[in-house]
Amino acid sequence: MEDTLTIFQNYPTLSILVWALLFRGLHRLLRELPLPRCVAQDRIKSWRWRNLSVSLVHSIVTGPGALCCVFLKPDMLADIMLSFSHAAYLLVCVSSGYFIQDAADIIISGQSRASWEFLVHHALVISSFLYTIYTHRYVAGSVLALFVEMNSIFLHSRLLLKLANAQTSDLYCVNKYVNFATYVLFRLGAQFYITWYILYNFNTLVHPSFFLVALMLMNLMILVYFYRLLRTDFLRSPKSRIVLNGTNNNLKFVDD
Repeated sequence: MEDTLTIFQNYPTLSILVWALLFRGLHRLLRELPLPRCVAQDRIKSWRWRNLSVSLVHSIVTGPGALCCVFLKPDMLADIMLSFSHAAYLLVCVSSGYFIQDAADIIISGQSRASWEFLVHHALVISSFLYTIYTHRYVAGSVLALFVEMNSIFLHSRLLLKLANAQTSDLYCVNKYVNFATYVLFRLGAQFYITWYILYNFNTLVHPSFFLVALMLMNLMILVYFYRLLRTDFLRSPKSRIVLNGTNNNLKFVDD
């Protein structure tokens, strides 16, 4: 197993490409599966359903995977620059392949304007992860950043349920509160911990400014998303949420 993981280290570009192609293959496979009727009738909704389904698979793999990496090597919390494991490195390669594939999918599908904020986010993540992959520094930091995928499991599920017009279901209601809790714990918590760590250890880290700028931009984005989440799921009346989200197919992901 160790030898297999080492191969990914020796051929990082090939590794990223392989994972990107695997996620793209999953996207194409989803075209063969039936869609909910309310989704299948709309081209944009159909694309979003497949895109979100691939994102959900990525989150299910990398979120728990990141937790396992830190559980098996707890010093990742104390040394985000130098702490390293082969499994953690592989996880960063997997995630890099996904984000590259997802950015390409958004562009190829003609959704760049509606999803420009996601393209900015993906550019920040990809640049940070590529630095990690090619320098072997900040592997632990990248894995901690992948804690956000624990929340993304419920965030993507929420959007899929809304696409299926199931926002009045009990499942959506439960997911809404779990999504809120995991957003605070895994997305805000992990992001702010990494930001604090870099600020506190700024003078002892390599290229801290590069990561700090990326983190500050992402922190701003996740706070805006958090406000939009609260506004949509908790501050609007149920009736207005159904009308807004059930009729406008061109809303951006972040407005949903």
